[in-house]
Amino acid sequence: MTPRTPNRDWKKAAKRRRSLIALFIFCSTLVASSYMADVLPYHGARKLELAVVVVFGALFAWISIGFWEAMGGLFTVLRRRDPFAITQEAEDGLDLKGAGVRTALVMPICNEDVARIAAGLRTIYRSVAETGQLQAFDLYILSDTTDPDIWVAEEIAWAEMCKSLGAFNRIFYRHRIMNVGRKSGNIADFCRRWGYNYRYLIVLDADSVMSGDAIVRLVRMMEKRSTVGMIQSNPQAVNAESLLARAQQFSNHVYGPVFTSGLHFLQLGDSHSWGHNAIIRIEPFMKHCALPTLPGKPPLGGEILSHDFVEAALMRKAGWEVWLAYDLGGSYEEIPSTLLDELKRDRRWCQGNLQHVRLLFSEGLFPAHRALFLHGAMSYGSALFWFLFLCLSSAEAILEAFRKPDYFPVEHTLFPAWPVWHPRWALTLVATTAVLLFVPKLASVLVIICQRRARQFGGVLRLLVSMVLEVVVSSLLAPVRMLFNCKFVLLPLLGRQVEWSAQERGSHGTPWRDGLRFHLGGMLLAMLWAAVLFVYNRSFFWWNVPIFGPLLLSVPLSVWTSRPSLGRFLRKLGLFLIPEEVKQPAVIESLNSEHQQDQERHTSVPLPWRQGFVRAVADPWVNALHRFIGSTRRRTPPAAAGVYEKIQEKALAQGPSQLSPQEQKRLLRNPESLHRLHERVWEISDDKHSEEWGLP
Repeated sequence: MTPRTPNRDWKKAAKRRRSLIALFIFCSTLVASSYMADVLPYHGARKLELAVVVVFGALFAWISIGFWEAMGGLFTVLRRRDPFAITQEAEDGLDLKGAGVRTALVMPICNEDVARIAAGLRTIYRSVAETGQLQAFDLYILSDTTDPDIWVAEEIAWAEMCKSLGAFNRIFYRHRIMNVGRKSGNIADFCRRWGYNYRYLIVLDADSVMSGDAIVRLVRMMEKRSTVGMIQSNPQAVNAESLLARAQQFSNHVYGPVFTSGLHFLQLGDSHSWGHNAIIRIEPFMKHCALPTLPGKPPLGGEILSHDFVEAALMRKAGWEVWLAYDLGGSYEEIPSTLLDELKRDRRWCQGNLQHVRLLFSEGLFPAHRALFLHGAMSYGSALFWFLFLCLSSAEAILEAFRKPDYFPVEHTLFPAWPVWHPRWALTLVATTAVLLFVPKLASVLVIICQRRARQFGGVLRLLVSMVLEVVVSSLLAPVRMLFNCKFVLLPLLGRQVEWSAQERGSHGTPWRDGLRFHLGGMLLAMLWAAVLFVYNRSFFWWNVPIFGPLLLSVPLSVWTSRPSLGRFLRKLGLFLIPEEVKQPAVIESLNSEHQQDQERHTSVPLPWRQGFVRAVADPWVNALHRFIGSTRRRTPPAAAGVYEKIQEKALAQGPSQLSPQEQKRLLRNPESLHRLHERVWEISDDKHSEEWGLP
């Protein structure tokens, strides 16, 4: 299958726009870099000063990209109609079932909060049913879970969900024993088994929720435009409670539309994918988007971790368009609630993005996607440039305290070179950089006010106060993020591999002990740096207080911003409000209600049976359910029968708590042994052991 009748108009527009933005970035960076050279005592003539100018230029160019991208987004938002918006392609009256269009909604999971997953899936299912198009959709839960308790809890949640919704023929569950390829491998496994039964695939994350209208619109867009291989929706953050998460959620809703529109302004049909809340045309995806294995060993070789950008690039390489539905509503996700959780996630993303650099010169890729690979790597590499700039400028400032002026650094000169600092010029440069960083945010707020949508954010005054608070929070945390991102870039380059564990999604706070453990090194580094500058160059010390100050306070900042109580307090004051909190959409209201009910049901279960493994052994219904799901698994080889017998004896003699997770998983993978243990547990007459298994 190949795309038909490609639309050439967007390609010409994209070329013009990218050329114009590139020109703006180059010119502004050239002017700023020359200005930086003039600020320095010897105007960049010395090697150390030249290094400062070069690194500053790279940083300024990076900031300029975001600024001019936002200006493109502002232009798009203020236009009455965007002729290139993919959302214009939807056919509202198309009956998907009648047209024979089948779509699979796929949620890959791994050791996630089962109550949240079940609540989200039930919400999505009911919302799709309300559109009248349910017959065109099936839902798959693809589990890579390794925790035995969570594994069993997933099976229970699936069975109860299917029973309550009458959806045993619509919602399917599969648990992989071998977790090859992580999330991308899980989706590839689905495509091999069931992909040919469907035309489209919509990928969901464990924290995703989408309205039925948004899902149906995505399918109709694909049906309308046969040249499109992927459409990425714009997920909006919801349900944040901690101070940090609420600030980022506010940022996502206020500034996000402008920046996302800017991505669309530049990319058009050469867009990228975030790997979730996106629709994919399955046939070309299966044919062209198999991920390559990078030569060499991990972390920079082996399996590709951040698969979404690569899959979009491969789809585009095959001639299919990839679009960002930046103005599609009804697509939501949840975000990390603490700085430590955010940094753990960023470390995984950083390693994946650094791998993309190795694909920059792959044959056949479009220039737009090569630029996206570089952009993704620089989103973390820029922290290393920033740190290098601070080190070089600090070294220059300290050397000036010891170095005698060299009035004739170049031979055969008629006049001496006077080493002069220009504080006013430096302030101008700082102000220019601040404009590039903060003007897009202010413009986003003004757009909301001009469109008379300020009430959705608590009113004009609260919107402006929230913007100021968000800028303060992000500015305080920026040096902390910089230091950690430097570490995340350097570790893979030094051959250090990261673990790809499940993301923490709950609203828990950071303990002081964890904050101190994670931030102590940065605090000591900032203390030493500040002390040296204070002793040898007092004026430069005050210039850098906004950098090392937050690093010295990183522990309380990390702890306080993680607290849900502070986030709830600000919400009561009407700060950091978003439209979904002022008037909650039905899909979010349903999600939260379902989640609360699931949590209450979980607490009503007897304490021992809250452990999935114990319940799989002792509860007759769960035992039968698990054996039914695993009935296709290989029977016990005679040579292994003795091993399973020893595990059973250990469980009966010492109780379930003494079995290791590996031993529990071995029993769960063997229906015969699990059934035998179930029978023997119910024969226990000892009260103590009966209580451990939750028996009456």
